[in-house]
Amino acid sequence: TSRRKFKCVACHHQFSVTSGTIFASRKMSFTDLLAAVVIFVNGAKGISALQMSRDLDCQYKTAFVLAHKLREAMAQEQGGAKLNGIVEIDGAYFGGHIRPENYKEDRRDRRLAKNQTGKRRCVVIMREREGRSLPFVVRQEGDAVPYVRDHVGTLATIHADESTSWDALHAGWDAWRINHSIAFSDEGACTNQAESYFSRLRRMEVGTHHHIAGPYLRAYAGEAAWREDHRRIDNGNQAMLVVEGAMDAPVSRQWKGYWQRAA
Repeated sequence: TSRRKFKCVACHHQFSVTSGTIFASRKMSFTDLLAAVVIFVNGAKGISALQMSRDLDCQYKTAFVLAHKLREAMAQEQGGAKLNGIVEIDGAYFGGHIRPENYKEDRRDRRLAKNQTGKRRCVVIMREREGRSLPFVVRQEGDAVPYVRDHVGTLATIHADESTSWDALHAGWDAWRINHSIAFSDEGACTNQAESYFSRLRRMEVGTHHHIAGPYLRAYAGEAAWREDHRRIDNGNQAMLVVEGAMDAPVSRQWKGYWQRAA
């Protein structure tokens, strides 16, 4: 038979090379899947699902789910990581945009909590110099302190800005602080690597995806961290890393049959 299937001689169960992976139950050809990976890693600031659907000549729904499966495969590298050495920590807020009214007299102060949507979330990045990057999505910047305790070694040196959210870090680590209203770097204390990550994530939000808030924010934050960590690697090796991660990742419980679920 010409079908690329295998059968267990004991239970007669049929399977393929993508069974049990993130590409399980695929309908796209292997050529299109590999092309999708190459196109995906080629974008320095990411690639939108609409652009991918045009490049692959497939539906937007297909490209949307496929891109998120690749992001899930990228996130496998970050699981259980522990940061040591010099670790930079910073936070930035995404989502919850409130469109201003047309007439000035109808506009509300969007800074007040009562006028906000409640969808605004904070992405906190922990970035080891010459090492890994770990992003987390929390409601407020200070809520990330427990994640720091879980993922940063006690012998590490932490660099953070002047925000009071990070005052609790002095109790467990050698913490260096930098006041950005005075300087961006002072006597070695800086968070420039963390700011570099947010620069990429902001460009992804503004120029590529336009809206990355809500339940998908964690996936986009993880993608930006992966791209930052592998920015010095050529496209061919980046594509191989994503393919290896996709074949090692289990079946996605979040994205398998995403569009077939009941509303």
